[in-house]
Amino acid sequence: MRLLKNIFFTNLFFYFLIGIATLFTVAFFVHWLLIPVKILLFLFFIAFIWDIIFLFGKKNALKIIRNYPDKLSNGDYNDFSISIESFYSTTLSVRVLEEIPIQFQKRDFEVIKKLIPFQPEVIDYQLRPVKRGVYSFGKCIALVKHLGLIERRIILDEPLELPCYPSFIQLRKYLLMATTNRLDEMGVKRIRKIGSTLEFEHIREYTRGDETRFINWKATAKAHQLMVNQYEDERSQPIYSFIDLGRSMRMPFEGLTLLDYAINSTLVLSNVTILKDDKAGILTFSKNIGNHIVAEKRNSQMQLISEALYKITTKFEEPEFGRLYAYTKRKINQRALIFLYTNFETLDALYRQLPYLKLLNKSHILVVIVFKNTELSALASTKAKKSFDIYNQIIAEKFNYEKQLIIQELQANGLQTIFTTPQNLTVNSINKYLEIKARGLI
Repeated sequence: MRLLKNIFFTNLFFYFLIGIATLFTVAFFVHWLLIPVKILLFLFFIAFIWDIIFLFGKKNALKIIRNYPDKLSNGDYNDFSISIESFYSTTLSVRVLEEIPIQFQKRDFEVIKKLIPFQPEVIDYQLRPVKRGVYSFGKCIALVKHLGLIERRIILDEPLELPCYPSFIQLRKYLLMATTNRLDEMGVKRIRKIGSTLEFEHIREYTRGDETRFINWKATAKAHQLMVNQYEDERSQPIYSFIDLGRSMRMPFEGLTLLDYAINSTLVLSNVTILKDDKAGILTFSKNIGNHIVAEKRNSQMQLISEALYKITTKFEEPEFGRLYAYTKRKINQRALIFLYTNFETLDALYRQLPYLKLLNKSHILVVIVFKNTELSALASTKAKKSFDIYNQIIAEKFNYEKQLIIQELQANGLQTIFTTPQNLTVNSINKYLEIKARGLI
């Protein structure tokens, strides 16, 4: 029974049957063809039996190995490979079918390869997930054929579940660029440091060249020699990413929602922050406060942030900025740099929350991130062909103009802003962080 389940008849098999049946029909009228046709049917039967014996004669005929990553990186092209090795004595053809996770809606995965005995053949492909969560791979099926009359089905029945995390591929890319001093290739600007923020370290003896303004006169009187205060650049400043989980963050661009772009940016920015000896933390909110990871720079901090970002989802709620301000005032006592990932689409939406943003900005340095709607910009710049297109363009231009007014209103109230496309969010966030650090604002 198992043999019958794993036999698949090819088109060539049916072509031969149709051809032989046609010849038998002709032989009914041309009698001398009957014997050659019978011989042909006998040879076809022998070939069919030999094909079955050859293909099913080996118990472990193929070795199939999935070389898949332990986890997927959201929004990036992830590399996958399937290795197939043949233990047959001759070169065969194989057709590989992989059951791709349902999230990709890809049901036509089929690769045909030639298998040389004892030489592994590798099938490489890429997938780009656009949602965080678990991706379930089903069976990997190999259909191998010899003479071409039938195919033997060999199944790798090892279902596989891979979690999809925020973009750690992007994180590694920025980390590599940072360690090789090539961040400018990715758009990160080198910003000259302006001024300095100093933190007391210890008292030491005066040496020639020390600034006289740092002389500690009390220590000098006690030691009967000049003593100066030693300072170092202030470090370990808290950098927070506040992520809005409201309905406006569900807007999709190139398959990813604004929330996913914010998550990927937060992951990279937190890592850069820790590399710069600052403390990274996150806070999510909508109607209520969600995850809050206190800003730290310990070794396990990035793992905590990554796990927290993996689980969050948007909600069909309006964010409560008043509750966010009250919570921040109560829980975050040290002056911090806060990146607020949100999306104001109208001036009215901004005016409702502006008082709370100004209050946050009094105690901390608040950077409000507003997203450019690239699809509206593209619509406004296309050439109109019908009256309906003109109406759409006018509406698109109105929304684009209102976005500009939102940025002007934020800046007029003393708030730092980032007005960016979703695709450039990570680079612009890092540049803003470096700019604020260089200006000594925190």
